[in-house]
Amino acid sequence: MVARIDPSVHEEITRLTALLQREKEEEYQQYREFLQSTGIQQRVNAGYTWYPLMIKETGYGLGDYPFLTAQRTQHHETAHQFQGGRQVRLFQSTDKDNFLNGTLHYVDDNEMKIIFFTDELPDWVHDGKIGVDVLFDERSYREMEKALQTVAGAKNCRLAELANILYGKQAAYFEKDAGYEHETLNASQQDAVKKILSAHDIACVHGPPGTGKTTTLVAALQEIVAQELTTLVCTPSNAAADYITRKLGEKGIRVLRIGNLSRIDDELLSYTVEGLLEKHSRAEELAGYKKRALEYRRVAGKYKRSFGPEERRQRDLLYREARALSQEARLLEDHMINDLLRTSQVIVTTLVGVENKYLEKKTFHTVVIDEAAQALEPAVWIPICRAHRVIMAGDPFQLPPTVKSAEAQKGGLSVTLLEKCIERVPDAVHLLDVQYRMNETIMNFSNGRFYGGKLSADPSVAHRTLDVPSPFDSPVEFVDTAGCGYEEESDPDSQSLFNRGEINILMNHWEQLSAALGEQRPSVAIITPYREQVRKIAESLPSTPEGKPVIPVNTVDAFQGQERDIIYISMVRSNANGNIGFLADYRRMNVAMTRAKKKLIVIGDSATLGYDTFYREFLSYCESHATYESAWSYMKM
Repeated sequence: MVARIDPSVHEEITRLTALLQREKEEEYQQYREFLQSTGIQQRVNAGYTWYPLMIKETGYGLGDYPFLTAQRTQHHETAHQFQGGRQVRLFQSTDKDNFLNGTLHYVDDNEMKIIFFTDELPDWVHDGKIGVDVLFDERSYREMEKALQTVAGAKNCRLAELANILYGKQAAYFEKDAGYEHETLNASQQDAVKKILSAHDIACVHGPPGTGKTTTLVAALQEIVAQELTTLVCTPSNAAADYITRKLGEKGIRVLRIGNLSRIDDELLSYTVEGLLEKHSRAEELAGYKKRALEYRRVAGKYKRSFGPEERRQRDLLYREARALSQEARLLEDHMINDLLRTSQVIVTTLVGVENKYLEKKTFHTVVIDEAAQALEPAVWIPICRAHRVIMAGDPFQLPPTVKSAEAQKGGLSVTLLEKCIERVPDAVHLLDVQYRMNETIMNFSNGRFYGGKLSADPSVAHRTLDVPSPFDSPVEFVDTAGCGYEEESDPDSQSLFNRGEINILMNHWEQLSAALGEQRPSVAIITPYREQVRKIAESLPSTPEGKPVIPVNTVDAFQGQERDIIYISMVRSNANGNIGFLADYRRMNVAMTRAKKKLIVIGDSATLGYDTFYREFLSYCESHATYESAWSYMKM
């Protein structure tokens, strides 16, 4: 066994720790400055606050901790920073001393559920003028820092070996390829499963858009769980964890989803701790403890705020008995949860969620990290510290992890561990090379630019198009607004950019395409890089009875993982300086361009985009392989 990590690896981990500290300082500084310099309304507009809130329900949940479910009564369409697992602060606007910290359990449209790790909710919660702020996510940084410290100090252990292997300082070891065949997987996917099953140390699955990465991972996990007690699967986000939980459950794997779900529906509830506890053999006993504790609290709560010494003593006794019953409930619940952990074949959580009280000191033979290309490297080390071998899957040419510090970005914090492995340990990497989503004309620009021309479109999708006349039958269409005078504008409040002219062209194009489609009803979505453009496009579209635009509109980041028959992309940028801002992050455009199955329509200003080599190549591709039109064709006189 290797005594300790290689000195160069130790140096890289030390540098990574310093970059993470810069990122933490920058994010905290931005957060503090914003909250200190703004009032409630500005925080609401920026998405850091929901106010006012209407409390829909209160009660006691897992661990007999109090929760409340609340709805925002205004600003329903305002984008926000809230997501499951984040720390939040409930406050009362009329008294700065009335606040209570909690954990956001889920956010669903305009409703959220918050769990508080206290005995009971304070009385002021029911007095009105309530709001909630999202807090700085210090816990994530704390867990990442701890993981890096563990790696840096690793010696005489498996972690030291893995660190050297992952950084290419020690050869990865593979058994002879496992004999594996699967009737529904293609040859490339089967080879990826073989690579995973034969890996003694690490294996990486590089899955470009539409190549069936999740399908491949689930197939591999079906084989792994037949050989190992419990496998850990981690993702950077709750949404990704929910998705793979669902796919594993559909295959009959006993999966336990630990953590805060971004939303809970009936389908996912059956895989969570809460859902599985309801089916446990001792569920009725647990419910009895909780029911009695709740009744004591109900009786205690009937006492008014102004009462005498005897009433106060009685109320205190009731609360004390409720706490004792809650403690009994928690002890029983912990025992039941240990049963769930022991009998689950796969445990799914987020990367930071590994540091959960239920998983404390638990180790795993295999950890699978899905969407590893979206995760900061320090976060990926959190589960690796618990593992004997590591399987990573993702695509480094799609959305990268978010880094707010320019210094940390320049220093390489956004470079993921998956990217390092692809570069330094190529023998551990397998590329999935057949995609099942796009017409090959939609695929080929990204294929050549990002994947070395190694991808092919499956025959079932390669020539699939809309059944419409020219020019709408072309799988890729670029509508050029150059010379139309459609310059970008900046919203004074959000500082986000928008382009009114592009919206007009998009609406007119869709009107004509809709007429050409006739009775056909293909799926459609609109993607744009800027939130203000999202808002203005949504306002320009008719609404459903639920008040949502009839065509989904969202940012590139929000649309990753989705697909539609028809995708519109509004580029927004149009200026005399050729300034394209964060459009220069080409990975985002790779995501946007690869969401379409049958037709991709890009609307933009070639005079501005053409300053950049990447977009100049895309414009040339459209001129040679697709339809290149002037926006004048879609202007109403």
